[in-house]
Amino acid sequence: MIRVDVASKDRLRAVDLAATVGISVQQVRNYVEQGVLPPVRRTASGYRIFTAEHARALTVARRLAEGHGWIRTREVMAAVHSGDLPAALAALDGGHAELDRERAEIRRVLGAFETVLASPPAARPAARHGVRIGEVAALVGVRTSQLRLWEERGLLRPGRTPGTNYRVYDEAELRAAQVIALLRRGAYPFEIIEAVLGELRTTGSPQRVRAELARREQELHTRSLRRLRGSAALHDYLRGRGDAG
Repeated sequence: MIRVDVASKDRLRAVDLAATVGISVQQVRNYVEQGVLPPVRRTASGYRIFTAEHARALTVARRLAEGHGWIRTREVMAAVHSGDLPAALAALDGGHAELDRERAEIRRVLGAFETVLASPPAARPAARHGVRIGEVAALVGVRTSQLRLWEERGLLRPGRTPGTNYRVYDEAELRAAQVIALLRRGAYPFEIIEAVLGELRTTGSPQRVRAELARREQELHTRSLRRLRGSAALHDYLRGRGDAG
C-alpha cells in the first residue's frame, strides 16, 4: 500500500467507518481486501487511512447488496476499484437478466395454470382402488406408452397393485395426467410442466397456486426496484469518480 501523510481532518478511523453502516472493523478490513472498498493508503507510521470516498463506497455497496446480493456486489465493486468498468457492467447486466428469466418463467407457469383452470377435470370411472393405465390413457387422450414416459420423467407417480404390480392411478394422479396432456398440447416444455405439478402437489389447488405465483411475481417487482436503486447508486458513485459519462 502507498504510504502518505494525510491531514487528520481528512481521515476516518476504521471504527468510525464501520459505525456508519453498523458493521465490525474486521468487516471493513475484509471489504478492503475483497476490493469492495477502494485501496487504502497508509500514513508514514503505517496506519490505514480511510476517507469520505471509502464511506461513499461502503454506502453504495450496501445499497447494491440489497438488490443484487453480496456475491455480485463484491464482483461489481472489485471490478470498479480495479479499473475494469466493462466487467462491473457485465455483472450488473447478468443480475438484471436473471430477473428477466425468472419473470418470464413465472408468466409461463401462470399461463399454464390458466390452461389448467379452464379445463374441467376428466370424468373418472368408479374404482375403489384406482384407475388402470389403459383407462387413464383413454380419459386424457394419450397412449399408454406416453403415460409410462411421463412416469419415467418423474411427472407421474402411479401406485401398484399387490401381487400383479399393475399401475393404478388415484384421483390426484389422474388429474396430474390430464394436466400434463393439456400442457403438452399447448407446447409447454417439461420444465414448466414439472413446476406446475410441483405446485399442485404442494397446495392441492390451482387457484391457490395461481395466487402464490402472483405473489412471487410481486416479490420479483420489489427485487427489480431494489436492483434499480442499487444500480442508480453505483452510477452516482462512478460519476463522482469520473468513471461514468
